[in-house]
Amino acid sequence: MNSIVLAIEPSTTRRDILLAGGAALVAALLPKWASAAIQSTAIEQGNMQMGFITTKDGTEIFYKDWGPKDAQAVVFHHGWPLSADDWDNQMMFFLEKGFRVIAHDRRGHGRSTQTDSGNEMDTYAADVIELAEKLDLRNAIHVGHSTGGGEVARYVARAKPGRVSKAVLIGAVPPIMVKSEKNPGGLPIEVFDGFRAALVANRAQFFRDVPAGPFYGYNRPDAQAFEGVIQNWWRQGMMGGAKAHYDCIKAFSETDFTEDLKQIEVPVLVMHGDDDQIVPYADSAPLAAKLLRNGTLKTYKGLPHGLCTTHPDVANPDLLAFFQS
Repeated sequence: MNSIVLAIEPSTTRRDILLAGGAALVAALLPKWASAAIQSTAIEQGNMQMGFITTKDGTEIFYKDWGPKDAQAVVFHHGWPLSADDWDNQMMFFLEKGFRVIAHDRRGHGRSTQTDSGNEMDTYAADVIELAEKLDLRNAIHVGHSTGGGEVARYVARAKPGRVSKAVLIGAVPPIMVKSEKNPGGLPIEVFDGFRAALVANRAQFFRDVPAGPFYGYNRPDAQAFEGVIQNWWRQGMMGGAKAHYDCIKAFSETDFTEDLKQIEVPVLVMHGDDDQIVPYADSAPLAAKLLRNGTLKTYKGLPHGLCTTHPDVANPDLLAFFQS
């Protein structure tokens, strides 16, 4: 085996040394066609932006930013209580299609600061405004799932002109989830009180039961459950902070997005499975689409809440068609 010699500049960091060393080692062991790709990847990683921004209130927001910086940007907003990792399939798919793909961990979730305050929609949207400014995003497409759909609605309604070109709401919480006189088809507050009680009593078990059951429709007869998907949901949920997750239940269930939806002028695609057991279809997607000035509703028969994970072969092409329209 050939010797591997690394020339180290005085300013080189330990991380640079490890990246270069790893690339050189693999290059020595793999064929030439593969080693070129490995070396290229190491160089690209060395030039990547930092994975955090710090907001005005001192909160650190983790983000991923992959692909050409001059390409069309697609920003993905995750659901409760997950993280940017929930979009891995879509990030890889659209990266291969030439898009710049971005996803962040909402405050209190994933790798972002486990905040004990600011866990509500106004602040979530303000964090996205700061992220968009930091990354200088223009004419970006924003895609939100579940709670992330509410975040998208509030952000897009408040975004500076030119920041957003299109938006997508997938299994999203708008217009409003909780039942009231104005929203008689909503879910009773006792449902969300049950979420809070389960989270406090045994968050780890609660975060196992949700994906193993209604989130992906694994509780339906003849459903094929994937243990890896369940564990990945649990992993993402347990990375975040219990206080932030507790507060977020109120944010996603009781926030009224009616005025946000009315204010949005850009084209919006509303995607929803009609077997969604988390955000019931009848009181969400059709109502949201009607409130939008330029909304398109796409209903998926028999698909669950987490349809982007269970059926990416269906969701991704529809997203791509909308992006390119």
